[in-house]
Formats: sequence, structure tokens, C-alpha cells
Amino acid sequence: MTMTTLQACNLVLFGALGDLSRRKLLPALYQLDRAGLLHADTEIIGMARDSLDDQSFRQVMLENFQRFVSKDDLADQQALERFCARVHYIGTDLTKVEGYLPLAERLQQSGRTSVCYLATPPGIFGAICECLQGSGAINSDTRIVLEKPLGKDLASSKVINDQVARFFQESQIYRIDHYLGKETVQNLIALRFANNLFGSQWNQNHIDHVQITVAEEVGAEGRWSYYDKSGQMRDMVQNHLLQLLCLIAMDPPSELSADSIRDEKLKVLRALKPITADRLSQQVVRGQYVAGNIQGKAVPGYLEEDGANPHSTTETFVAIKAEIANWRWAGVPFYLRTGKRMPTKWSEIIIHFKQQPHYIFAPEQRNLASNKLIIRLQPDEGISLQVATKDQGLDKGMRLRSGPLSLNFSEAFHQDRIPDAYERLLLEVLQGNQALFVRRDEVEYAWKWVDTIIKGWDELNEPPKKYQAGTWGPVSSIALISRDGRAWHEDA
Repeated sequence: MTMTTLQACNLVLFGALGDLSRRKLLPALYQLDRAGLLHADTEIIGMARDSLDDQSFRQVMLENFQRFVSKDDLADQQALERFCARVHYIGTDLTKVEGYLPLAERLQQSGRTSVCYLATPPGIFGAICECLQGSGAINSDTRIVLEKPLGKDLASSKVINDQVARFFQESQIYRIDHYLGKETVQNLIALRFANNLFGSQWNQNHIDHVQITVAEEVGAEGRWSYYDKSGQMRDMVQNHLLQLLCLIAMDPPSELSADSIRDEKLKVLRALKPITADRLSQQVVRGQYVAGNIQGKAVPGYLEEDGANPHSTTETFVAIKAEIANWRWAGVPFYLRTGKRMPTKWSEIIIHFKQQPHYIFAPEQRNLASNKLIIRLQPDEGISLQVATKDQGLDKGMRLRSGPLSLNFSEAFHQDRIPDAYERLLLEVLQGNQALFVRRDEVEYAWKWVDTIIKGWDELNEPPKKYQAGTWGPVSSIALISRDGRAWHEDA
């Protein structure tokens, strides 16, 4: 992967005044510029409904930088001025073609490759694409970036993708899953395929099981009506967790090209065993948080949040025992878990290796002798390998202790900050590299698997299990893994 953009681009940011643009996209673009990773002639054009001129939009952007960019990074006045000079704005109704004519004229005159980033509700993706085409703002070199969620099930996902596909080839479409831009996720590929120590052990002969946890401390908080239409299964499992599962479970690609990597991920999704209604009670737990305490602060239950429907059965927690029907992973369960109002914001992947076939140490310490590879995605990105060694001291005998061989990225590479996932993803789009983006067939196979579970919930018509905010989910999620003689990482 090269670390400079190969050409100047026009990046058109639709929904430029929205939450995602303010919190993530514009700060990420600023950081790229500050690091010298944007071509000198690259321009950024914000588009939204509000009637603002360039200067007013820049002022709004700078005010948001005070909240979402560190003071040290904003102290670089030269970088700030350079970035502001790149930024322009067009205010228009995003569903009316006539409002795109100034954009089309600007893009045509520049002669640069255009990247259209749709940070808008997916319901208007089709209208935006139609207006871009109708105004002459796009051509065969234009790239388009789609934010999730792409639908609420397989059928609605196909509608959205069909609308976009009327105007763009698959090679032009970049579907975002920001977890794929995290430094640790990228290192997972290097760890697996550049180190025979792990590559030779990465199968059912050596791995006992895998745990993937994505825990959120926040609740619905101001997004209740939106979140209630999706729930944790659609919002997190269908995209983030399944993409992480694919990167862990996929076979080695023939090369580090976009399609080679995505072909291998697709094979994993196709090999996932469907979880039908008759298997739900054994393999899936869904929950909904009630009032509790997080970090010493009282928080309301899901049905008590502002704007809540007190009769909602939308899940805020999901735990799944997933199985992959292929030679590499036969008999190896993948335990997936994600929820809101967990004790802390915490995401990690844990590879549990099998124990030695013959154990010779103290029986009460047997659990210390198993190796675990812990891949932390947040809050502190890094990788550690849990190994058993002899405890130090003449009085300890052959007593074991378990300790990590750790790699903390910010410490190991002497970085003050780990680049945000959106920085990497935006750079990859500007370079025209699709390897970190999700192909249409991946999206559809993921929805097919998730839809089967949601259909089973509808058939059983059972409410989600309650769990107290500030805990790790319903008690039944503990039973999900303990009935196999295993435990979640924090309980082990």
C-alpha cells in the first residue's frame, strides 16, 4: 500500500453538515492533509440543504474541529489554512437535479477524478445517483462511497444496490465498514499470513474456539427512533462482526488484491451454517437493557429513553454461537457478542488455542496453560499473546503464571495518536483501492444469514431477555457459552 494519493481528486461530501461528516469525515480529511497525504490539488466540496457560502461552511467546520480534533493537532495554523483553502460548499436540495448543475460545471472544469461520498440516509442514495447522472457530474472514472446501513434486510439491500448500480459499475462502488480501517484489523492480515507461527496453527487442529466482542457503553441516546428500526443485529452483527469473522476465518488470498481478499471473505459467509428457529434457543441470545449504573452513573432503560415506545421488542444485545461448515473450521465455534450499555466501550477478538494433549502441572492451574491471542480494537489498539511461564522465586516450585507478550501500537511505534479508521479508508478511496471495502455479494450473503435469525425471532415471537445496564448482557448469554464448557473472556 502506498502512502500518498496518486492523483488529485475532487471529493464531494454529501451530507456535509451531518453528524458523521462533523465528527469523523472532515476531521479525518484534515488529518490526512496535515500528514501530507493529500495531493496538493485535491479539493473537498461539501453538499447539504443549508444555504451557506464557502466561508460560512468553513467556519462551521472549524467550530466542530474544536470538539472533535485535539488542541495539539489544531495548533498547526499552516495546516489549518491549507485545508480550509481546499474546502468549498454547495447548498441545494440533494434530490433535485437542477441543484447539481454548479457541481457538474466545477467538476468538468477541473478535469480531476471525482469521489462522491454519500454520508446521507440510504433512502436517498438512488436519488443522489440519478441527479449526479442527470446533471453530467459523473463519468466512468467517478468513485462512489456508500455508508451503512445498506437496507434492513436482503430485499431492501438489493433495492439500494440496484439503484446505485444503474449508474455505477461495481469497480466504482466503495461500501464502507469502518472497522475494516482499524490498524489492528489490518495487522490481523499481516499476523496471519506473514507469520508461519500463526499461519500453521490457524485451523481446527489447534484452535479451540474464537470470541468476538464489540461492547458499547452508550445507549440509544438521541437516536432512539432510528435505532429501534434496526436493533443490534442489523446495526452491528450484519456488518461489523461478520466482517471481523471473515478476516479471522478466511483462507489465505492468492495475492493482496481487492478481489482476492473479498473472494476469500465471501467463501466464509457462504459456509456459515444457517441458524433456524429450532436452533435459536441453543445458539442465539437477544437482550434489551433496563435501568442500571455505568461508571457510577445511573442510566435509564431502553424503554425509558427519550422518545421510546414502551412496547418495543427491539434487541440491544445479541450473542451468537456461529459455525463454519468447511475443512479449516469444522467443530470450532465462533462466539459473537455485541450490546449497548455494557460496562465499558471495548472491542476485541480472542483466539483460544487448544491445550496440550497431556498436562503435567498442578491440576488446579490447568486453565492457565491455554494460550490466547488477544486482538484489541478499542480502546487501546494492540495485540497480545497469553502464554504460561514458571512463576519466579525459589519458593514457587513449578507454579505457573499466565502473562502477555504484548504489542501496543502507540507505544511500539512511538506514535502520539493512532490514525482513525476513516483516515485510512478515505486515503484508500482516493487511491482507488477497494481491498478494505465490502463487495455487493458479501453484503447480500451476510443479510441472508442474518435474515434467517430475524425470521426465527418473528416466528417464536418471544421478547428479548432483560439485562441491567452496566452488565455484560442477559444471564442466558453466559449459558450460551458455558454449556460448551467455556466462558467469556472477562469471566475466565
